[in-house]
Order: sequence, then C-alpha cells, then structure tokens
Amino acid sequence: MMRSSRNFLLLLVLLWAASPHSWAFADTQPPVTNLSVSVENLCTVIWTWDPPEGASPNCTLRYFSHFDNKQDKKIAPETHRSKEVPLNERICLQVGSQCSTNESDNPSILVEKCTPPPEGDPESAVTELQCVWHNLSYMKCTWLPGRKTSPDTNYTLYYWHSSLGKILQCEDIYREGQHIGCSFALTNLKDSSFEQHSVQIVVKDNAGKIRPSFNIVPLTSHVKPDPPHIKRLFFQNGNLYVQWTNPQNFYSRCLSYQVEVNNSQTETSDIFYVEEAKCQNSEFEGNLEGTICFMVPGVLPDTLNTVRIRVRTNKLCYEDDKLWSNWSQAMSIGENTDPTFYVSMLLATPVIVAGAIIVLLLYLKRLKIIIFPPIPDPGKIFKEMFGDQNDDTLHWKKYDIYEKQTKEETDSVVLIENLKRAPQ
Repeated sequence: MMRSSRNFLLLLVLLWAASPHSWAFADTQPPVTNLSVSVENLCTVIWTWDPPEGASPNCTLRYFSHFDNKQDKKIAPETHRSKEVPLNERICLQVGSQCSTNESDNPSILVEKCTPPPEGDPESAVTELQCVWHNLSYMKCTWLPGRKTSPDTNYTLYYWHSSLGKILQCEDIYREGQHIGCSFALTNLKDSSFEQHSVQIVVKDNAGKIRPSFNIVPLTSHVKPDPPHIKRLFFQNGNLYVQWTNPQNFYSRCLSYQVEVNNSQTETSDIFYVEEAKCQNSEFEGNLEGTICFMVPGVLPDTLNTVRIRVRTNKLCYEDDKLWSNWSQAMSIGENTDPTFYVSMLLATPVIVAGAIIVLLLYLKRLKIIIFPPIPDPGKIFKEMFGDQNDDTLHWKKYDIYEKQTKEETDSVVLIENLKRAPQ
C-alpha cells in the first residue's frame, strides 16, 4: 500500500515537471531589448523598451524595474516608465522581465539605462533655488549665483506644468540683495484638484556658461497665504470675539490660525493657536462663507487691546504647514487713554525748567542779598564821619599837582625860545 502511494506521488511530480507551465516559471526569461531614455518638458524622464526575444509563449510577461539603490520598485505589464525628477545628476533605471507579479521570482538579467549627466561646471550652477506659491495666485522663485559665475551673468528661468501647452519663460527677473528672483502667474490649472500636479523649474543662462539647475515644486507644498482681514472686534460676557475673513482661494478647513492679543496695561502679548475657528454667538448668524470667528477668553475690557492674525496651510489639504502668512493689519478695542495730556506735559516740562533757571540767574544777586544781608563796613562809617577833612586835603593835593605841571610847561617854552635866538 505504501509503495503504491509513493509511486503515485512520483508520477504526479514527473507530470508537473513535464508540463509547459513548469518550464515557464522555472526558466529565467531573456532580458528586455532596445531600452532607451528621453526627456520631455523640463524634468519628465521617460524610459521605453521592447519585450525580450525568445520569451516563452506560455509566459505572461511582467517587467520589474527600479531606480538607483533599488528605489521605487515596480512590476507592471507596460513597456515604459516615466518619472518627474530634477536632472541635477544622472538618473538610472534598471529593467528586467519575468512571468509573474511576485517580486520574489527571479527576473531576467537587469538592463540599465541612465540620463546623460548635466553639462557644465557644478560650481557654476545656481544654489538655494527655492519656489513659493503665494496665495495660489503666483509663484516666486529665488536663488543665489554659483561660486564660479560672472557677476554680470544674465539668468533665465523656464517653467512648465500640466496646464500649459508649452514651456514658458519667466519675464520678471529682479534682484533682492544677493538673491535673484523671478515671479510668474500660476492660477490656470486644469482642475481644482492639484494633488498630483507640480511645477518643473530650470534656471540657466542664455550663453550656456553655467550649469543648469532644476527643481520640481509640488503644488501641495510651499504654499504661503496672504494675510487675513479683521472685520470687527467686540466684548460679550467678559470675552473678546474676533471676526475676520480668510484670504482668497482658500477653504477654511485648509487653514490654521494664530491670534495675537496685546494688552496696553500688562504690556504683554498672548498668542492663541487656532485649528478650528468657530463661535457659538448670535452676532455671527447669517455670515457669509469665509468669515471666521474666534473667542479670546480672559481679556480685560477696560484696557486697550490690539489684535492681529496670521494663517498657514494645514496638513488636511497640503503637505507643508511651515509657511505663515504675514500679520494682518492690527485692530484695537477697549478704553484708550488720551495721550494728549501726557505729551503736552512731556513737552512743557523742559520749557518750564529752562524758564525757572533763567529767572534764577537774573535775580540771583537780589536773592543772595535777601538771604544773606551784608555786614556793615566800619571803614565806610569812619569815612562818612570825616568826609569834610578828606575833601579839603584832596583839594589841596590836586592844586599842588596843577601848579607843578604849569611850571614845567613854562620852563620848556623858555628853553625853546633861547635855542632859537642863539647864533648859528
């Protein structure tokens, strides 16, 4: 009995080995042929190939492919594969054929094809090439010149996305300090769902002296909204309610908010992070779409409160949530102390002090006499007592001096006359 069972199993094994299906899966298929690579648009790389020659007719061919370092493995029946990739370096694809969709099966010998390396000195390529989609309306790209680049290099930026029929050139080239930039409109997309869209960018010069620099910007990242607009502020039940409108082109569910409240009394700033802005208040019934409300608790109504808001995209709709908008224009509410009195006092105080100093300088001597009265001079009293004698004595002294001067003048005249009469 056991011998017959073994013979039956052996017979089944021999039959399976002799079947064509076993040959198809056991044998390794020939490699693909005519593998080629081409570039469309700016950064769309396409590989194409032909089926292997001499493949088993009972094999349903599948093609196993992956990029460098075995990234993005794929098994598919198509004889082509494409990928959006910045062409700043060489990109290689390896392709093989097999008869199943199981990755563990041994494919044929892998055939490799690479994109040509970029031309030019790597240090001549621009650096820090970054692009930001502002308010879903226009894209702004900036970069720095390469190390080995002439200062008078004329840069050109080309861009392409799926809604364009051809590659376009950015015309608005400008400089901001060391950075160079260019802006172009980006609003006309084929559909409102742009999760799979991206913008292909290349920066180079017309003379071909620098190495081109490529970039791919997904439209689900690097999005910066415009600032929101505050519509009104009001107090109710000890809480501050803030109402604002979102920037255009954005849904409320796709944005996160930051509300800053500055209090004039405490001189502090409170920042509130808002993921979902809603207010249960009758004041906001019937508001239009895009109007947002937030309640700020614990705000003192008898002081001046200044509010401003900024927004950013969230990960519910976008991949990037790092770019905040600029702050909105500030709006204030509460009692504002009139600063006119304090300004007037601040300006008048120096004038008052200066006038007081001048008055003190003019009347300092009189003030000194009042505070410190003079001590009587004994010599002056003695002089007043004997004033007549002193006057007579002074009169005779003046007379003697006069007589002496008259005599000297007479003697001088007589001497001159005698000298004239003397014989020559």
